[in-house]
Amino acid sequence: MIKLGVNSVLFKEFDFATAARQIALSGYDGVEISAIQGMCEHLELTRWKEQAAELRSVVQDNGLSFLSMEFGGVKEEQRLLTAFEAAAEIGIPIVNIGPGGKTGVEEDVQRSIDMLLRMSEKAEELGITLCVKAHIGQAIHDTPTTLRAMSEVSSAAFGIDMDPSHIFRANENPEEALPAVISRVKHVHIRDCKGREQGPGPIELQACGRGDINLYAYCKAMADNNYDGPVVLEVIGAKPDHSLAQISIVAAETYGYLNACLKQLGAR
Repeated sequence: MIKLGVNSVLFKEFDFATAARQIALSGYDGVEISAIQGMCEHLELTRWKEQAAELRSVVQDNGLSFLSMEFGGVKEEQRLLTAFEAAAEIGIPIVNIGPGGKTGVEEDVQRSIDMLLRMSEKAEELGITLCVKAHIGQAIHDTPTTLRAMSEVSSAAFGIDMDPSHIFRANENPEEALPAVISRVKHVHIRDCKGREQGPGPIELQACGRGDINLYAYCKAMADNNYDGPVVLEVIGAKPDHSLAQISIVAAETYGYLNACLKQLGAR
């Protein structure tokens, strides 16, 4: 059965304990902890050993589980290795990264794939999974570039984080794109958006069911292809003037939508 979670980046203006409580109250099974440098570091990789016991306790006390960690873009491979070490010790099974580079630059595509080759081998040694997603504007940005990475990175510890919003904004229909990559999909970041513009829009319109992506069809594609990994709401752009109530409504509304869809499809 698919597990539903929320990336704690949605609660970037609040501490992790507050995020976990609201995520649990909204009905979710688990949480993706944000370790995105310069954006949201609920997991601070420079002092993860000091945080480990408290983070595990917060998750357990709220009846959640760690589904994944979002690392963000890879600027320093040593920092990513630290993330792997932290994930293995804390009990976080998946580390999600962005591919980096720029769309249409062949050297960047190859550089990204070479990095994924090296880093997936390190992840495998620690018993965790490294996932990358197609990211609009970056080297791996659509289904063809995702398939290229899949063909060149053979490690069992490597997977695809299939985010329908980026695929949608790459002018593809995610429900049609998913079957091509499903064999390596081990994580799903999910959110909605209005139109196919560059950015995901305000946080309210990233709630699943508010935008233009056919997310019911995407859920059906997941169910039809027997996907049973995490599906994690990733909403970016929360600001200091967003109240805890506003942020929690985005999470709760999305849970209701996704849970209803997936139950109808027999995936929950």
